Amino acid sequence: MISLIQLGTLDYATGLALQQQLVALRKEEKIGDVLLLLEHKPVITLGRNAKATNVVASPEFLKDSGVELFECDRGGDVTFHGPGQIVGYPIFDLRGFANPDGKRKTLGVIEFVRRLEDVLMRTCADFAIPTKRVAGLTGVWTDVEVISARVGADAFVRPVEQSSTEALTTSKYPEAKLAAIGVHISRYVTSHGFALNVNTDLSYFNLIIPCGITSKPVTSMQKELGKQLDLNAVAESISRNFGVVFQSQILWVDTLDALLGRIVGVPMKPPANLRQLQNEDDTTWA
Repeated sequence: MISLIQLGTLDYATGLALQQQLVALRKEEKIGDVLLLLEHKPVITLGRNAKATNVVASPEFLKDSGVELFECDRGGDVTFHGPGQIVGYPIFDLRGFANPDGKRKTLGVIEFVRRLEDVLMRTCADFAIPTKRVAGLTGVWTDVEVISARVGADAFVRPVEQSSTEALTTSKYPEAKLAAIGVHISRYVTSHGFALNVNTDLSYFNLIIPCGITSKPVTSMQKELGKQLDLNAVAESISRNFGVVFQSQILWVDTLDALLGRIVGVPMKPPANLRQLQNEDDTTWA
């Protein structure tokens, strides 16, 4: 069973501290698997493989724009989190999920990432947005061939309305990224996770080179559909698809107190050194 908690909007330091507490509890088997869904205040994060040069904006500009900057221990390069984006942090013990080939009882890191992609692709499909994987890259991308075919079919049957044409802007470009994934795994327990652009202000991505990729744009569900979406409806879709992909029952929990049976203090200040790793074997993927 996976306990799901929807937390609203958190600053990044608080979200990171909460993850660290839950990871420690999961390693001690004091809690089961947990999925956190939330939004972050505007923040740029640099993963373990990040290049500082992929942050285009100056520290002064970021500060004036109210955008925080953090280094963290997830896999991957540079990305942005902010309002209108659903961020998911699965705190899972991978020993509880068997590999589909049946050869190992523990889910491998690559297979875990592929399952996260599957969840997000299914979620996008629930809202009629065709997506796919891109060879050699992690995340979820718009399927340009399907979008182009849809536009062509609409044009053949009836003139395409201007609003529809504007909504399908990614048909003019290579695959556009809808969701980013970067995880951290320590002693089989996962942290960090994914960010799905729902109603995200995409202008924030101009402050960085997202994931170090210059050849493909970033998009959002809002941009693809030409309208804002209900974040709760998207969260419910994510929940259903986690249940399907991870073959688990999903239990929605109202509060952290309800999950833990006690009050959990969350430090409001970031850890002293976000780049410093624990003294144990860690595995990352992005």
